[in-house]
Amino acid sequence: MSHTVTQPTRGGAVRGGRWGDPLFANLALAAAVLVFLMVLGILASLWAGATPALERFGLGFLTSEAWNPVTEEFGALAPVYGTLVTSAIAMLVGVPVSFGIAVFITELAPPWLKRPVATAVELLAAIPSIIYGMWGLFVFAPLFADHVQPWMTEHLAGLPLIGPLFDGPPMGIGMFTAGLILAIMIIPFISSVMRDVFETVPPMLKESAYGLGATTWEVVRYVVLPYTKVGVVGGIMLGLGRALGETMAVTFVIGNAHEISASLFMPGNTISSTLANEFTEADSELHLSSLVALGLILFLVTFVVLALAKLLLLRLSAGEGRAS
Repeated sequence: MSHTVTQPTRGGAVRGGRWGDPLFANLALAAAVLVFLMVLGILASLWAGATPALERFGLGFLTSEAWNPVTEEFGALAPVYGTLVTSAIAMLVGVPVSFGIAVFITELAPPWLKRPVATAVELLAAIPSIIYGMWGLFVFAPLFADHVQPWMTEHLAGLPLIGPLFDGPPMGIGMFTAGLILAIMIIPFISSVMRDVFETVPPMLKESAYGLGATTWEVVRYVVLPYTKVGVVGGIMLGLGRALGETMAVTFVIGNAHEISASLFMPGNTISSTLANEFTEADSELHLSSLVALGLILFLVTFVVLALAKLLLLRLSAGEGRAS
C-alpha cells in the first residue's frame, strides 16, 4: 500500500505574503503617523496654553529675569539659563567619565571584571530620580559644602575668566551641585551606548592595529572612535536629552531661586524645577500660562538639540569613506 505525502505548496505562502506584507506596512505607517500626530498634539496644546503669556509679554518673556506672581511679571530667562548651565556641567563631567568606563570595559578590563562593572553601571539607570535628589540633598550637598567648595573657592576663585564661576558661599546646593547630580544620572545611559557600539568594532581591525605596534589609546583613537563615531554622538545626545528634562533630582539640589548669578555655587532654577514647584500653586491664568510657556520653550529646546544631533549624524554618515 502506498502512502502519498502532501507537501506544502509555495503558492499558499505567496498568497499569504500578498496580503501580509501590505498589512504590516500599513500598520507600521499607522504607528509612525500616530507618533507624529501625538507630537503635533502636544505642541498645539502647549501653544494654546502659552498664548496668554506670549501675547502679554511677547519676546520680552525670553529676555526678562523677573518672576513675581504677585505683580504678574514673568520671564523665562532665569529658568532657561539654569537649564542650559546645569546641562552643560553634566555633559562636561559625564561624557569623559562615560567614555572612560566604556573603554575600560571593552578594552582594558579582564574578562572576569567586565560583567560586574557593566552591571553596576547599568544599575545606576534603575535608581529613581527622586532617590538621586534625596541623596544629593542629604548626603552629597553637606559633604560638598564642607570639603570641596572651600577648596575650589580658595584655588579657583582668583583665576582670570573662570574665577567668578567658583566664587561664592559654600552652601552645598546650587547649579554646580545640580550639574554634578545630573552627570551621575546620565553616565549609565551614555556609557552603555558607547560600550555597545565599541563592541561592534571587528576584532580584526583592532588586532591589525596592535600588530603594527599601536598602543591601546592609539587603537581607541584611530580605529574604535572613527568606526563608531555615529553611535557615540547618538549616545551623547541621549544623555543631553535626559539632562535637559530631568525634574525631581534637580529640584532637590538646585536651590530654586529665580535669579541669574555668575557663580555656579549660587542657587538657581531650571524649567523643569520651576514647573515642579509652581504648577500646582498657580492661582491665576497668566501665571499658569507662563508655566506652560516654559514647557513650550523646553519642548522647542529639546527639539532643536535633537534636530542638530540628527544633522550631525547625517553629516558624519555622509563623510564616511571620503578620506583615504
